[in-house]
Amino acid sequence: MGKGKHDYLREEVRSNENDRMQLKRTIGYFNGVNFIIGTIVGAGIFVSPTGVLKYSLLNVGVALSIWTACGVISLMGALCYAELGTALPLSGGEYSHIKRALGSLPAFIFIWTAMFTKPASNATRALLFAEYATQPFYGVCPAPELLKKCLALAVIWSLGILNGRSVKMATWVQTVFTVLKMMALSVIGIGGIVLLIRGRKENLVRFENAFSSEIPDASQIAEAFFQGLYAYGGWWSLNYMAEEMINPSRNIPSTVMTALPAVTLFYLLVNISYLTVLTPKEIVSSVAVAVTWADRVIPSVAWVIPLSVAASIFGALNSSMFTLGRLSYAGSQSGHLPVLISMLNVHYWTPAPAMIFSTIIASIFIIPADLITLTNYFGFSVWLMIGLTCASLIVLRYREPNLQRPYKVNGKRCLVLLHLMHKMTNVFLPVAFAMVAVSLFLVLAPIVWSPKMQYMYALLFMLGGLLVYLPFVHFKLHFDFVDKITCYLQLLLEVSPADVFADGKYE
Repeated sequence: MGKGKHDYLREEVRSNENDRMQLKRTIGYFNGVNFIIGTIVGAGIFVSPTGVLKYSLLNVGVALSIWTACGVISLMGALCYAELGTALPLSGGEYSHIKRALGSLPAFIFIWTAMFTKPASNATRALLFAEYATQPFYGVCPAPELLKKCLALAVIWSLGILNGRSVKMATWVQTVFTVLKMMALSVIGIGGIVLLIRGRKENLVRFENAFSSEIPDASQIAEAFFQGLYAYGGWWSLNYMAEEMINPSRNIPSTVMTALPAVTLFYLLVNISYLTVLTPKEIVSSVAVAVTWADRVIPSVAWVIPLSVAASIFGALNSSMFTLGRLSYAGSQSGHLPVLISMLNVHYWTPAPAMIFSTIIASIFIIPADLITLTNYFGFSVWLMIGLTCASLIVLRYREPNLQRPYKVNGKRCLVLLHLMHKMTNVFLPVAFAMVAVSLFLVLAPIVWSPKMQYMYALLFMLGGLLVYLPFVHFKLHFDFVDKITCYLQLLLEVSPADVFADGKYE
């Protein structure tokens, strides 16, 4: 049998026998920090950081304490993920770790749910960006919905094509927009510090008696924690690109230890700045807190804040698109998605089919807004998967004690920082158990406190993945026409299967 075009395409990109068709390690420490910060910091801290303060009953001391505690919890989770990412540096994040530790079925349920919730999240970001980008041209009048949806689709596809063509360009875009959003946060944070240093009584009074207001009860504190942890969402993003990290054993934990404390510090400074200029009641009632702050502190350049919000959303969308493509790529490698999705473009060596696949799904969510509304009831699934991932760390510690964990290498051959991490993970394995407990609480809390039928629909949707898993994954039901479609698309997109080793791992 003669060779097909895709066979020649694969050979064409190999200049020597050691050249392998695989994702390239091009993401360094600085890029990793930008991806984590860029994913976590979206529009929320600029527009409506009110949830924590509201459920803290406007108690400034309690609210700031909860913001700090949420940062610590996020760092704990990120350190658990760092060990998994260095031991198993594969694309796919939680999906790959759950599959290794808990098996194929839980991993499939994860990707089945993620293929619904993550594209919807991207669609929401794209629509929010479109709203901030178009509203200045319409003044007090609302921008047309059709215009916003067209712009959202244009942004989604622009980033999808960018991420499908060049990892280097995608990381450059991420760096630029992360720097822009951090500059905006710096202006707000430093502005608040300056006002505090001036020592005006009205600026200091809220902090002198920070805990004097009413203390919230246990349920209100729990809800405030839920709001705060939501604001830190995205700390898990680095593991999705572990396969492309340069020296992952060193850069993954170092990146985590840089990004999470930095975000926590900026969140605290920005909230202190808001509280310095505005009263707690004004913050809770404000539609866009950062804009209100700018109108009072820097009215002549207040227009910078809406632009900063748009830039922040764009950066968060870019990183989210990048990680979603890697999740699709990993799912296809394991046979949970069509095989075409795990192929790489022979010219750019990027998972172009995975990016196209995830971009199409996100585009579908932009058209009817009702689909996005449904995903609001899948919030508990995020923490369910985080809990399963941290449980995977515990399972692997006991089931595979000899698994190579570079994160725990001998202190003589690593940085002092990594040595401290090594000691911490050895002594404080209960951190993983604590994260499982926190995740379980955050899964059950909204369901118990405010039960709604929509939660049952979301759970049924997740379990509905069994109807796909059993015939197509477990029993490997296959149709011949799918191979013909795959072959045609492979030739059209000029993609080739990635190389696999005997143990099933990708280099």
